[in-house]
Amino acid sequence: MTDPLHTELLEIAQEAARRAGALLRDGRPADLAVAATKSSPIDVVTEMDIAAEKLITGLIAERRPDDGVLGEEGAATEGTSGVRWVIDPLDGTVNYLYGLPTWAVSIAAEQDGETVVGVVTAPMRAETFHAVLGGGAWATGAWDGERRLACRPAPSLDQALVSTGFNYVAEVRAHQAEVARRLIPRLRDIRRGGSAAVDLCDVAAGRLDGYYERGLHPWDLAAGDLIAREAGALTGGRPGERPSGDLAIAGTPGVFEPLQRLLEDFGAWHD
Repeated sequence: MTDPLHTELLEIAQEAARRAGALLRDGRPADLAVAATKSSPIDVVTEMDIAAEKLITGLIAERRPDDGVLGEEGAATEGTSGVRWVIDPLDGTVNYLYGLPTWAVSIAAEQDGETVVGVVTAPMRAETFHAVLGGGAWATGAWDGERRLACRPAPSLDQALVSTGFNYVAEVRAHQAEVARRLIPRLRDIRRGGSAAVDLCDVAAGRLDGYYERGLHPWDLAAGDLIAREAGALTGGRPGERPSGDLAIAGTPGVFEPLQRLLEDFGAWHD
């Protein structure tokens, strides 16, 4: 039986993600990627990002004023309830800037330090993913209704489709490219989607066999990590560690461990 608190947190996260997603989708100028000045597109994206976070944090403050909040755009309150919200109001900002569909709103709720609720909505894909700790992972789409998610049966690593992401600092990107160069011959192929939250949900949905990235923040990971785990995926960082900014990995059982070993051998965790 689902904890009533977790049900409440899920409902708030779903409403906040839905409203923020609509704000971002409907408020994006059609010509954003070709704005007249170099600074204008970035300024508009930043404004939309901040507006979405304010919408989310405002709703949470109204419904649960004693909760803590950690948000990408600077929202940070301690709270006194034992619940903390971890929010990425716009994951995949470059995709959003260019009009690509792979961007999302990611909202997680932690209870006493453990993630118990995760919601990721991808408005341009007309999909919302959610999970409650111990309750499985689910997706709702415009075309196929609600369905329970399960990661793919594990292929051999050489048949695995794996996604990753790259840092915006040139030196870091160069190292990450070298890791990818060494990894590609060991896999079916590599994808680069541009949104950590969506990549983790795609592992949950069986669209990817694995995912890894260095340099992520808690708001990038929190919701998608829970959704992937509740769909049967394994997640972690370096051997024996949880996902972190050093390294975050998700994969189907059978892919996760050999992928983790290769990434450790290739030094994917350092610049």
